[in-house]
Amino acid sequence: MDRNRKWVPSFGAVLVILLSHMTSALEVPLDPKVLEGLPQPPTITLQSPKDYIFDPRENIVIHCEAKGKPHPSFSWTRNGTHFDVEKDSKVLMKPGSGTLVIDISGEKAEAYEGTYQCTAHNEHGTAVSNSIVIRQSRSPLWSKERNEAIMVQMGVSLVLQCRPPAGLPPPVIFWMDNNFQRLLLDKRVSQALNGDLYFSNVLREDTRSDYICYARFPHTQTIQQKQPISVTVVDNSPEGERRPGFMMPLGATSTKMVLRGETLELECIADGLPTPEISWQKDGGELPSSRMSFYNFKKTLKVSDVNEADGGDYRCTATNNLGTAHHIIKVTVKAAPFWVSAPRNLILAPNETGILTCRVNGEPKPKISWFVNGVSLENAPEDHSRKVDDDTVILSNVQSGSSAVYQCNASNEFGYLMANAFVNVLAEPPRVLTPPNRLYQVITNNPALLHCASFGSPIPTITWFKDIQTSVKNGDPYVIHENGTLEIHVAQPLNSGKYTCIATNNLGIKENHVYLEVKEPTRILKQPEYKVVQKGMSAVFECKVKHDPSLIPTMTWLKDNGELPDGRFEVNVDSLTIKDVTDGDEGTYTCIMNTTLDQDSASAMLTVVEKPDPPTDLELTDQTDRSVQLTWIPGDEHNSPTQKFLIQYEDLLHQPGVWINLTEVAGTSTTAQLNLSPYVYYSFRVLAVNHVGSSQPSQPSSQYRTNPAAPDENPSDIQCVGTKPGNLVISWTSLTGFQANGPGLEYKVLWRQKDMDEDWSSKNVANVSQFVVSGTPIYVPYEVKVQALNDYGSGPEPVVVIGHSGEDLPLSAPDSVQIMVHNSTLAEVHWEPVSLPSVRGKLQGYKVYYWRERGLHDTEEDTDQEEQVLTFSGNRSEGRLPGLQPYSLYNLTIRVLNNKGEGPPSPSKKFETPEGVPGPPSFLNAVKPSLDSLTLEWGPPTNNNGRLAGYTLKYQPVNNTNELGPVKSMALLANETTITLGNLNSSMLYKFYLSAKTIKGSGPIITEEAFTVMDTMPPVGPAFGKVNTSMLEDGAVISWDYFGQHKNVYVEYIVENSKEDWKKELVNGSHWHMIKGLKPGTSYKVRVVARDPADPTVHSTDEVLVAVPAVPSRQVDIATQGWFIGLMCAIALLILVLLIVCFIKRNKGGKYPVKEKEDAHQDPEIQPMKEDDGTFGEYSDTEDHKPLKGSRTPSNGTVRRDESDDSLVDYGEGGDGQFNEDGSFIGQYSGKKEKDTHEGNESSEAPSPVNAMNSFV
Repeated sequence: MDRNRKWVPSFGAVLVILLSHMTSALEVPLDPKVLEGLPQPPTITLQSPKDYIFDPRENIVIHCEAKGKPHPSFSWTRNGTHFDVEKDSKVLMKPGSGTLVIDISGEKAEAYEGTYQCTAHNEHGTAVSNSIVIRQSRSPLWSKERNEAIMVQMGVSLVLQCRPPAGLPPPVIFWMDNNFQRLLLDKRVSQALNGDLYFSNVLREDTRSDYICYARFPHTQTIQQKQPISVTVVDNSPEGERRPGFMMPLGATSTKMVLRGETLELECIADGLPTPEISWQKDGGELPSSRMSFYNFKKTLKVSDVNEADGGDYRCTATNNLGTAHHIIKVTVKAAPFWVSAPRNLILAPNETGILTCRVNGEPKPKISWFVNGVSLENAPEDHSRKVDDDTVILSNVQSGSSAVYQCNASNEFGYLMANAFVNVLAEPPRVLTPPNRLYQVITNNPALLHCASFGSPIPTITWFKDIQTSVKNGDPYVIHENGTLEIHVAQPLNSGKYTCIATNNLGIKENHVYLEVKEPTRILKQPEYKVVQKGMSAVFECKVKHDPSLIPTMTWLKDNGELPDGRFEVNVDSLTIKDVTDGDEGTYTCIMNTTLDQDSASAMLTVVEKPDPPTDLELTDQTDRSVQLTWIPGDEHNSPTQKFLIQYEDLLHQPGVWINLTEVAGTSTTAQLNLSPYVYYSFRVLAVNHVGSSQPSQPSSQYRTNPAAPDENPSDIQCVGTKPGNLVISWTSLTGFQANGPGLEYKVLWRQKDMDEDWSSKNVANVSQFVVSGTPIYVPYEVKVQALNDYGSGPEPVVVIGHSGEDLPLSAPDSVQIMVHNSTLAEVHWEPVSLPSVRGKLQGYKVYYWRERGLHDTEEDTDQEEQVLTFSGNRSEGRLPGLQPYSLYNLTIRVLNNKGEGPPSPSKKFETPEGVPGPPSFLNAVKPSLDSLTLEWGPPTNNNGRLAGYTLKYQPVNNTNELGPVKSMALLANETTITLGNLNSSMLYKFYLSAKTIKGSGPIITEEAFTVMDTMPPVGPAFGKVNTSMLEDGAVISWDYFGQHKNVYVEYIVENSKEDWKKELVNGSHWHMIKGLKPGTSYKVRVVARDPADPTVHSTDEVLVAVPAVPSRQVDIATQGWFIGLMCAIALLILVLLIVCFIKRNKGGKYPVKEKEDAHQDPEIQPMKEDDGTFGEYSDTEDHKPLKGSRTPSNGTVRRDESDDSLVDYGEGGDGQFNEDGSFIGQYSGKKEKDTHEGNESSEAPSPVNAMNSFV
């Protein structure tokens, strides 16, 4: 190996390296505002087809339109050389366009035939069009020829040739006669693709002299005709039957070439007698059924859109009853060049790399040639940044000013493809093309696409942010597409917000804001339901919908997917009402709820029903004496199936005008076999019944009369019973006239005494339903029967009915009455039953009469006791007597009972009941309560129920929480009715239980509750005195007088004008309370309430309004400044001296001239004040015991009771009512301070200097 040989990388390796550094191609924006400022090479936008056949009667128009920036200029070549448009007056190029308009009127059109190509050029490159071949359409005349007459034997095959002149484009061929009637084609006579007329075998009727071939040329719309051909069929030597053979194509095989994408047409025409049938198949494969079709009675097979797989051997087979023939057509598929990937325009930034690819295919393989600005690359200036490898051009490190248009040409023997692709080298900062602040609205769970269309060179990088600060990355739920669009696959409400997209390249940055709103979906919560409505009624379809409240919904109703008819349709918010429904309202109703973003719909059907129409055409057949067959035709069911048919009859003889139900048959039947009765004049009608109701009756049938006959039945409901002693009443239900079966209806009544072996007694009666037999023994059994008969005979043998003759009162009373006493309230009585004959009727039972004569401890009979009766049904001999009164004497008798009444009583029988427990005491009262005792009084029981043995008393205390204390018990004598209980607790509730007793035990208890007297009696008058209040910064101090004895006292408060419940704080054992936590600047209502579980009375003070002061602003407190404290001390000292002097003057008597003192002191800070004008008045000896006028209440609380009820000092030990720093009182307050007996309405306390100073300050 040559060591000096250098390794050179292959072009493929270079391509891979370049691709790794290549920037993806930038799409050209379609926004005109962006395009206005961008340079762009030319782009062909419209051109004429490659093959242009023109009509010589019209102008030639060759299209060539292009765009670019700046707008391109246009030029043309014809047949490879420059075509100077301006020199030819017949040629016009449209302004701003390359389109040529050639006026060929008065000129030879052939002069403009040729190959044209358009060029569009601007400073950034040149684009070229396809080569456009321009040819004139031609419709030449048929050449002059004389057709010889054809004579042919019947049965042979025949071909009539057309051979039309070659036109441009080729003509359309068809055969007609002299009358311009198309010749009838069939599987025997057919027209080939080349226009020839083929006869597989000729018949005598094929003889005619006007077989004419016509050629229609489509561009010129002209028709040329061939000279008529005459055919004569002779049968002097007719051809016999023969096997099939092929007239076209000839031989065993043939070939066919077709281009990819075109339509393959294969044709096989056979001769033979009888006419052969043609079939097709593909050897080694299946025919493409989706693209395949047969024509010309299966003689032509067409396959559309041919591809490479359609190549192969196609076999056509001709068959008749003598055999078959085969022909194979070998199909080859070629292909003109077709695109795999056409080159695309590139926009590159300086120093970027791009690739143009021109991928084509074809058969044979196309040759690819590259051009730049219309010049072959071989002839173009050398460019080291450009490398070409067959179908690929690589442009590396492009520079500004290197923009150009590249052309790719791919060709083979069947055609060519050419495409322009420009390379535009731009340096542009980013632009966001999506309008700013665009609002996107989507429905929950649907995808959301937020666009960020951008443009820039280099291609901008797109980043997204949500709500400005949250970076959006690729990944669930976000996807950022290559074009910058942000997709949210399944949008949720939390995805709503502001989104910012930022486009960045090395020349700048641009941002844009969009907004996303995720809305609730529109859903139909209650769908309309299937309705079956009777005609004339109303139908209501409900359609309740939920939707996003920010979207405006629109409800639309459709009927059968069309608009609702006008009139009776009422559309409400969530329903549709159809009034007075008719048959035409049937259909499917759909409610559609639309918003701007989505919709939901639901449908339901309406079926209109009504009563069926009456049956028609009633007919009677198969008539006999006892039956007939009735048939009818049902009426319209009106959407509700007939459930049954009701057949009625009218008896014109016995009950004219009355229709009676005879029978029913199923709704699917149209016939009924009717059983008839004799001696009836029948007329029938039929009613149809469905779910809605019954139809109107049908028209009556014809009348049908049955002959009379003996009765078929006897009277029913036979009864025989005695109504009084010595008779027997026989009754029955009479037959109707319909049941009589004939005239002369009577009843034969038969009776005899049962078990007496007597003959039947009988009586014939008519027009009655009972018969009375007299003189019968008392209550004996009889056999009875009743038979119907008429003028035509008797009814069937009647059944025998057993009954009894009339009853009488019993004759005997029960004997051997015995009584067994079980306990004080229950006894059992026994007796000997009477004999059945003495009952003289049906034994119903025994009645026991008993009553209480008196109690055993009573000496006189109790006349107020009512007699009690117990009845024991049936043949009984014993019974129980419950509910007796203990310790009593009872009397008892017994009577037997039948349907007639009661027999005589048995001898009376007396018995006694033993002692029982007594009843409760008649009353229990607690009287004379004291501090430690109570007196109880009671009455003896109303019913002692024996000898009273005494009483039992139990009692126990009950505390404030209703808990019971220990029980104490006492036994009392029977003659005691009062007792005083001592050693009880004062102010205590006691509960008492008292019961009486006999030797049988204690009876029910009676209870009572009572209080002992309280140890301190409340004063007469109200429980509360005046309520006093003092305010704190965030609370209030409440004080009060209370004279009651309740243990539970509460302070309750509520914000003024509030509807809330009162707040409650327990303050037991105190006469003041501090409420904390009140809101500054708020007014409260306050009251004091006393409650006790033992006393239902609730005591309450009047409501007091308390205003909590607002919090003062935090200013400098002047009282803490040193200069102010010194000044106040000096003023206080002066006032003290002044007051001492006044005090001395007053003790000496006389008046003290305050006015003079005022004149001596001009400082207003220290001037005394009058009550009205701010000055002190004069003080005399008579005012020694009065406080200073105009002074405020002293802080120590020494104020007269009658002047102010707000004093707190009355509740303290001394006169000091001051507060600590935390707002609490100094000292403890116990009872009310006693006043001196000599104290009057005015205070006797002399005003001290300290008090006076306090009042001033």
